[in-house]
Amino acid sequence: MNQHAAIKKLAIASLLTAVAVVGSLFSFPVLGSRCSPIQHMVNILCAVFLGPWYGVCAAFAASFLRNLLALGTLMAFPGSMVGALLCGLMYAKTNSLSAACVGEVFGTGILGGLAAWPIATLILGQTAAVYAYMGPFLISTIGGSIIAGAMLFALKRSGGLAAMQTMVKR
Repeated sequence: MNQHAAIKKLAIASLLTAVAVVGSLFSFPVLGSRCSPIQHMVNILCAVFLGPWYGVCAAFAASFLRNLLALGTLMAFPGSMVGALLCGLMYAKTNSLSAACVGEVFGTGILGGLAAWPIATLILGQTAAVYAYMGPFLISTIGGSIIAGAMLFALKRSGGLAAMQTMVKR
């Protein structure tokens, strides 16, 4: 990848990180977790436009900033990062928007929910069942996946998705 494309990807990742942080103002609490569907929308957009590693870095940065600004909890890290990774890998492997959305839902809702349990019990001292965070994470990620899916399928239908992906790679 040339330097111009890398700078362009970094700028887009930064913009999407900002969208995730500002979007967390529209979060809602569910069972000790703050659900932020915009983060999951951003994970899918990063996967489609930038790839899995930029997606994981953007998810980490958004989670870090959300915690600094008291807009999220420590659960934001496993929830968003695992989802971003699986979503990005699924899209990179299949080039399918549906696979990216399914990867985000499974990565965040199931794997991220399981990964949140040690943080809740060992770091935060909460008593919770292993599967306690799966429900809230699934609610959040399904909402964000629907938003991202609607946006990306509309872009694909209009031909804008391919043009935007080409522009990012140059």
